[in-house]
Amino acid sequence: MESKKKTNIILFSGDYDKAMAAYIIANGAAAYDHEVTIFHTFWGLNALRKDEPIKVKKNFMEMLFGKMMPRGANKMGLSKMNFAGFGPKMIKEIMKKHNAMPLPELIEMAKEQEINLVACQMTVDLLGLKHEEIMDGVEYAGVAAYLGGAEDGNVNLFI
Repeated sequence: MESKKKTNIILFSGDYDKAMAAYIIANGAAAYDHEVTIFHTFWGLNALRKDEPIKVKKNFMEMLFGKMMPRGANKMGLSKMNFAGFGPKMIKEIMKKHNAMPLPELIEMAKEQEINLVACQMTVDLLGLKHEEIMDGVEYAGVAAYLGGAEDGNVNLFI
């Protein structure tokens, strides 16, 4: 019996378009019956943040990071042509006209396809994020867990 192919993606970027690419690839790989893991680290964690503010106890630096980072996938900026937030509005309008799925829907599709969404615990701690601020259905792990999966991965991407 042939074992399932594995696709592992490190999502380091907090840019809407790059996160979208990661989730399009992940959903495509899952549709091809790959076991897929997206390991979110540093700014890529913003894709997993809940949209609404969550009351949690934080120190001053943790509060600052929380305020400076976008809350949720829909608030992430573009890697190019962000234009103080006007760029994302333009691209989302174009996507709507072309019936392209927005990032929050791609994330929901990933959950439905049982893609492993992993938040880097070290980065969660460094940025002062609390588990309550991260969407449900996310696992927490360190680099060793990522490397364990990537070691026998057929596709390994860094975005």
